[in-house]
Amino acid sequence: MKHIFFNMKTYWVSVLAILILLIAQAFCDFALPNYTSDLIDTGITNNGIEYATPDEISIESYAGIATFMTEEEKDKWEESYTADGKTFVLVKGADKEELDEFFTHPIAVYYMLSNMPEDAMKQMAKQEQGTIPDMMTIRAMMEEQLDKMGDSIVSKYAIQFTSDEYVSLGKDLNKIRNKYLWKKGGFMILFTFGMGIISVIIGFIASKIGAKTGADLRKRVFAKVTKFSDAEINKFSIASLITRTTNDVQQVQQVTVLLLRMVLYAPILAIGGIIMVTKTRAGMGYIIGIAIGAIALLMGVLMFIALPKFKVMQKLVDKVNLVTREILTGLPVIRAFSREKTEEERFDEANTNLTKVMLFTNRTMTFMMPVLMIIMNGVSILIVWTGAHKIDTGAIEIGQMTAFISYTMMIVMSFLMLTMISIVLPRAGVAADRIHEVLTTDFSIMDKEDAVTDFPEKAVVKFDNVSFTYPGAEDKVLENISFTAAPGTTTAIIGSTGCGKSTLVNLILRFYDVTDGRITIDGIDVRDFSQHTLREGIGYVPQKGILFSGTIKENIKYADDGISDERMYDAARISQSEEFIEEKTEQYDTAIAQGGSNVSGGQKQRLSIARAIAKDPMIYIFDDSFSALDFKTDVALRKALGPKVKDKTVFIVAQRISTVLNAEQIIVLDEGKMVGIGTHKELMKNCEVYNQIASSQLSEKELQDSMEEA
Repeated sequence: MKHIFFNMKTYWVSVLAILILLIAQAFCDFALPNYTSDLIDTGITNNGIEYATPDEISIESYAGIATFMTEEEKDKWEESYTADGKTFVLVKGADKEELDEFFTHPIAVYYMLSNMPEDAMKQMAKQEQGTIPDMMTIRAMMEEQLDKMGDSIVSKYAIQFTSDEYVSLGKDLNKIRNKYLWKKGGFMILFTFGMGIISVIIGFIASKIGAKTGADLRKRVFAKVTKFSDAEINKFSIASLITRTTNDVQQVQQVTVLLLRMVLYAPILAIGGIIMVTKTRAGMGYIIGIAIGAIALLMGVLMFIALPKFKVMQKLVDKVNLVTREILTGLPVIRAFSREKTEEERFDEANTNLTKVMLFTNRTMTFMMPVLMIIMNGVSILIVWTGAHKIDTGAIEIGQMTAFISYTMMIVMSFLMLTMISIVLPRAGVAADRIHEVLTTDFSIMDKEDAVTDFPEKAVVKFDNVSFTYPGAEDKVLENISFTAAPGTTTAIIGSTGCGKSTLVNLILRFYDVTDGRITIDGIDVRDFSQHTLREGIGYVPQKGILFSGTIKENIKYADDGISDERMYDAARISQSEEFIEEKTEQYDTAIAQGGSNVSGGQKQRLSIARAIAKDPMIYIFDDSFSALDFKTDVALRKALGPKVKDKTVFIVAQRISTVLNAEQIIVLDEGKMVGIGTHKELMKNCEVYNQIASSQLSEKELQDSMEEA
């Protein structure tokens, strides 16, 4: 999982910007429930009157309230108001919130007494043994009742007095209410627009980071894989490397966006929600604890069940990719042998296995949503049930309960975000680990710090007691191979299938490094060259002709775009490609389909040979490159090639005796050992293995003619 976050470190400035924007978004989010609470409690219930202390009060009410005040309260009362005809007006700049602490109780007492029935007044007098109690005694008696009601109801009584007072003074309560509602509603609209704009900006930045992260990973993985030797390629398999470069990177890219948009926001929302819930002083914090505990338990159980399956899932994706590539690549053979049904069943098996695992994980994670809904709705019911009792006792107001529900849902939603991301995060974590595995794989073929960067002018290739064993294998593929190939000569390598012919020439290119012994070019060990320098001096034609999508010109000039057209034409002529190229409408600009599927096998091989010739290297390696050519083309090609390579070192791997007849030296391999070396004539006399190969391919007359030619 850590590798997902590690991939984003390059973009830490953008991530920091997103974090700041998320905090701003949370601020807007947290403001809305408070405004909703104010709209309900103040705007609707209290007619838009926020404070118990009135802006204007009649002389009678002013004097009446003062009779129920302490000396300290009276002093504050007189300081706060100035006479204005038949009313008293609150002085400008007065802090109403502070004044409410002084005046709420006296105003509430006065309001209650003003609305108290006559019977209740008589009952109060009776309690004082028939005497009329003084004002402070009455206040004390009334406050006993107020204390039982709760602060919310006391404040409501005081505000109700102010509301009635405004009506008696001729003020328009509808205007006061509407002004308050528009004010608070305006702020809500402003914060909502702010949240929308911030959300769009965050989405843009997060998407950009995700896209760049994906592009960077694909680039790094591709660059790494292109430097892999065959050992690393075989370790991962081509199918797995394709999956890691495409599907795995896509998983990481998608989750990167979700991490920045949801996972970073979730803790901000949760912590902020808890702080805001505490500020409501509703006394229902334990409900939050119950909700969080239930969600955490659910997430833990689901992750324990589903996480191992995500690792299996990616391996099954590799398997489906492998089977698909094999079937599509071998489609002509499958049709020729009428094996469509069998291959369909093989694909169906791989596909079914992947489907089963995906269904299991999806069903497991889908189970999460209804349970979360039960938790969320259960929490809402518990809040309403508990809040109703608190409203009844005056501990909180309806708006406070509404705000509490909103903040609780925010907290629950933050955990819901984490739970939702947990559906894709484990799989992305596995994908990130697989990508990291590729990126941290050590190369088996490495350049030395002081690697030789100049290719020798004389390409004398010498094998000095070379042995080779494939990584992980026990048996040697090549054993004690020693010979020298000089410029101006052709060294042919022949032998039965699987005897190590291709492996031998691949060691020159350092596709693998020798296990024992050494290979030198003009006395310099091939391991001392930089890989670029070594391969720059070698023209290689593989067994299977490989062409790339593009044009014929681009394929022939593949080694270097700077190759002149004259060299390209010469290479096409020598490789016997000129004839079929010129028959095409667009000639050298003819498009080559992916994999060279729009040219024949022989044409593909000839173009591969032309590509090596156009490079004009010091060493040529033809790895069974003439096998798809007819005898006439083979002879013509080798005849045209002769003058071109007269001062070059040439290696030819072949199965056909006719291809190697005129080679200056022929190396015969048998089960990885060199059982003969010499010319055709020499080997026919002293090498039994070579004699058997020749006899199996040539008639008696052809053998006799070949001896005379040699």
